[in-house]
Amino acid sequence: MKVSLPVPSNACCPQAFYLYGTYREDGKPNFGLFCWFGFCLDGELGVMACIGGEKLTKDRIRATGRFSANLVTEELLPLANYWGNKSGYDPDKMRVDAAISRGRVLDVPILDESPWSFELEVSRTVRLDDSEIYICKIPTRWWKSGLRKRPGRAGAPCRSTSSSRWSAGAAGPFSGWAGGFFRRRDHGHGGKGRIRRSGA
Repeated sequence: MKVSLPVPSNACCPQAFYLYGTYREDGKPNFGLFCWFGFCLDGELGVMACIGGEKLTKDRIRATGRFSANLVTEELLPLANYWGNKSGYDPDKMRVDAAISRGRVLDVPILDESPWSFELEVSRTVRLDDSEIYICKIPTRWWKSGLRKRPGRAGAPCRSTSSSRWSAGAAGPFSGWAGGFFRRRDHGHGGKGRIRRSGA
């Protein structure tokens, strides 16, 4: 039996995690963690990405009209969790060990360990009260070698709702929402880290 949800919630809106990459004014890369990401069709395949609040990522997209979207897998969660918590306005945010390349078509940073990445060019911006939706063209995308043969297992994207987090390669949820933290629930691991995103 279905029941009515009195308050709108993202509990029924599973989303994949992406790390959006932009270059700061000083030329250094910046990555932030986001999940309001989808696809659209207007003569060709495009991307819709929504960002709320004020963040460095949003500042740089406004200034340059471009960014990368790098799929997050279970292996990338610790890095994604860190970048999702550390403000982009913090000059020390990117002092981590991560292999980063420059885009082939657009001047955007690409996370090498992500199984697939999109270079995105904003063609239209829809401004809302606290958010902006970017309608983007996809000049090119990056795939790890071998991904075409086994896209589901090779990619194993992490997906999120308000209460759980899944990997496409896992049998069930491997982490859950718990007051702003994630806790692993498989194999008895107890690691946890804040996932609230602020100023990414």
